[in-house]
Amino acid sequence: MGIVSPGFRRRRHDADVQLPPGQYLTEDFPVLSAGPTPNISLDRWEFTIASETGQEYRWTWDELLELPAEEPTVDIHCVTKWSKLATTWRGVSLDLLMEDVDTTADYALAHCYGGYTTNLPLEDLLDGRAWVVYEFDGSELAPQHGGPARLLVPHLYFWKSAKWVRGLQLMEFDEPGFWEGVGYHNYGDPWREQRYAGD
Repeated sequence: MGIVSPGFRRRRHDADVQLPPGQYLTEDFPVLSAGPTPNISLDRWEFTIASETGQEYRWTWDELLELPAEEPTVDIHCVTKWSKLATTWRGVSLDLLMEDVDTTADYALAHCYGGYTTNLPLEDLLDGRAWVVYEFDGSELAPQHGGPARLLVPHLYFWKSAKWVRGLQLMEFDEPGFWEGVGYHNYGDPWREQRYAGD
């Protein structure tokens, strides 16, 4: 199964651009996926946060769009070593979505349409560090890049910014997601080159 779009080109980075170690700069937006792109109907789309006690908080597509949106401009870094700088997104902060959620959980497992999962410490989704985004560069988020909505957690490697996100399961204990279960690093800090288990 190929996970990288054919034909994307590497570009040497300028000396004044600071990148995480081992990364190179690209102006393309390579497409990487753990499986086929799911076809998600907006009238059936929903985002759910399930607390560790089983309480659920739900938003339909229309309800998500009615929430106050933010437009973060962030650098993104892929575990396959490309970095893309100053990307602009539009979406809803996880701080807002978590505002009324009653939880003492320390971890979250992101679930996606298509079956993909990835795990994160809950603190990495709060304090202005993560969003559920539905636009990229002023346009609807394309399906191959995770549309209609994806998680955006730019301070971690991009596999943590789960495509086609449909919810978060809050947990008291950590549980590996898809890539973490096959040898990727459990946390994924690009500045510490945490690509694989043991890094």
